[in-house]
Amino acid sequence: MEVFLINLLQFVNYVLHVYMWIVIIAALVSWVSPDPYNPIVRFLSRATEPVYARIRRLLPTNFGGLDIAPMIVIFAILLVQRVLLGSLLELLAR
Repeated sequence: MEVFLINLLQFVNYVLHVYMWIVIIAALVSWVSPDPYNPIVRFLSRATEPVYARIRRLLPTNFGGLDIAPMIVIFAILLVQRVLLGSLLELLAR
């Protein structure tokens, strides 16, 4: 059971890492006025906008045309990876 939990936490960590890169790529692509019909742009939008929308409902994220929702998502992912997953993995490794 312990090995299963460790593997599950490592998988969650991997998924969060991949999602963080999706957020970074989506933020970079948004700077260049991409074609909204491009399949990659559509995927990035569908993958990130639901999370951004939740954050925008809770916090003001638009400051002078700069949307900080991606930075908040990245910070939250890093916080979960370092604090929660790191602590649980360390606890299970004992």
